[in-house]
Amino acid sequence: MSEAGFSPDQIDTTRPHPARMYDYYLGGKDNYEADRDAAERILTALPDVGVTARSNRDFMHRAVRTVVDSGVRQIIDIGTGIPTSPNTHDVARRMDPGVRVAYVDNDPIVAAYAGAKLTNSGNAGFVLADIRDPAAILDHPVTQDLIDFDEPVALVLLAVLHFVTDAEDAVGIVRSLTERLPAGSHLILSHGTADFNQSDGFGKVTKVYNEESTSSAQWRSGPEISAFFEGFELLEPGLVQLPLWRPDGPVPSGADLRRHMGYGGVGVK
Repeated sequence: MSEAGFSPDQIDTTRPHPARMYDYYLGGKDNYEADRDAAERILTALPDVGVTARSNRDFMHRAVRTVVDSGVRQIIDIGTGIPTSPNTHDVARRMDPGVRVAYVDNDPIVAAYAGAKLTNSGNAGFVLADIRDPAAILDHPVTQDLIDFDEPVALVLLAVLHFVTDAEDAVGIVRSLTERLPAGSHLILSHGTADFNQSDGFGKVTKVYNEESTSSAQWRSGPEISAFFEGFELLEPGLVQLPLWRPDGPVPSGADLRRHMGYGGVGVK
């Protein structure tokens, strides 16, 4: 068992993992042949997956700045993925160096990178756990050490819930994760959708994830994604296409905007 909490036999680089495929979409190098092969077939079927991945990162920056500006000083980031600078703690600490962050991912390889790129500057920790087991995340000693559940928390679920199907009770999982959060807490959420692009490429993408990767994919509509915010009041402008959430630069329109195949929103409890 490693210091990061996993054994060598838990590492499987022969099967594509969404976290490492996402790293490939972003132009990262921390991925393996199986990840690259699957990601290339997805980019062939839906070339704008890469555009959406980058707009998802930009949304994270704006959303984290917003919640820290509101006074939140502790963050649980589930589905962390392969570290990509600036990471959540980098963005938050530009506004307040004292922000505490608990990173969570189910990929042992993410855990291996966490010590060097996520948790080496203090006030941050990593939990190797799956979003499908909320208690394992919230009750983990690292989470309990970093997060005071009597104070507002920002729960970050970026591009992770489309890898949790209805059969796995995605709505119930989010409810279990948020019910312990006190008033004033925030939910930052993004999710892939076919609402803006009716390409048959979505079917091909789903087939790759479902038949080859470690997680199945389920794209949801805007109303279905809104259901995750039960118990939260959406901040303006609500649940919108990723580039339209409080943009800090030029906003795409028309055909360019339709390339961004994801919703983003921030709610306050």
